[in-house]
Amino acid sequence: MEYQESFISFLQYEKRSSSHTVLAYKNDLDQFVQFCTEMVGEFNVNTIDNRIIRNWVIKLMEEGHSARTVNRKVTTLKSFFRYLMKLKIIENNPASSVPLPKIKKYLPFFVEQNNLNHLLDDGYFLNSFTGVRDKLIINLFYGTGVRLSELINLKDSDIDIKKCEVKVLGKRNKERIVPFPRSIIPVLEEYMNIRNQTFASSEFLLITENGEQVYAKLVYRVVKSNLSKVTLLDKKSPHVLRHSYATHLMNNGADLNAVKELLGHANLAATQVYTHVTFKKIHEIYKQAHPRG
Repeated sequence: MEYQESFISFLQYEKRSSSHTVLAYKNDLDQFVQFCTEMVGEFNVNTIDNRIIRNWVIKLMEEGHSARTVNRKVTTLKSFFRYLMKLKIIENNPASSVPLPKIKKYLPFFVEQNNLNHLLDDGYFLNSFTGVRDKLIINLFYGTGVRLSELINLKDSDIDIKKCEVKVLGKRNKERIVPFPRSIIPVLEEYMNIRNQTFASSEFLLITENGEQVYAKLVYRVVKSNLSKVTLLDKKSPHVLRHSYATHLMNNGADLNAVKELLGHANLAATQVYTHVTFKKIHEIYKQAHPRG
């Protein structure tokens, strides 16, 4: 089977639905074919070995590709050769044992606890519909750790004021119940009173000045403008408030598994980044408190 034929059948087998993803896979394989042609004079799936793929990884790193990009390209090769094994065109996957460059882990940005308390408690928001709504948006992000899409799609029926709980529809349509602090109740009730007096009933909790469901750009704008009042962080987004929520829970002794459930993470690995933030905080406290720190 020719390379182009096997490539096309590979994509059909994988059922890549996104044109962008198909293009990325095609580029990855085309680049590897070109590299093999330049290195050994031809591309032959039966003569590709671990050494050739390692040399390609080295070349990619020398050209300045990120570790994440290189990992994706090698993953493409692994999938392609695995498919060829399924067709019994090759016996072994030459990419299976290729070591991958480590992806640098970035600690999440978060706003200091005192700064968020200052923003929410010290009169930064106007007593207008938009002012109360914007205060509720910041409160909900920081009080529940919800994602942007989850917040936008909240409905009145998702809020249980008596139990201080909100029902959240997360990724893969997975529902979770998240508690929220009682301090949100007065803001929530004030907002709903103004909203119900000003607009006809809405399916969604958070709406615009025109009575329509809030949208991502609006919420981003609300978060960025308000966080700018209390922090100099370069990044000021809804996800920073989600990170702040998780970081402050961990710094105040919350169990890692509990934080995982509150955030709606599918696995613990996604939550463990906050243990690094917590350890950094502990290390700072140690240096300040220990007589020889």
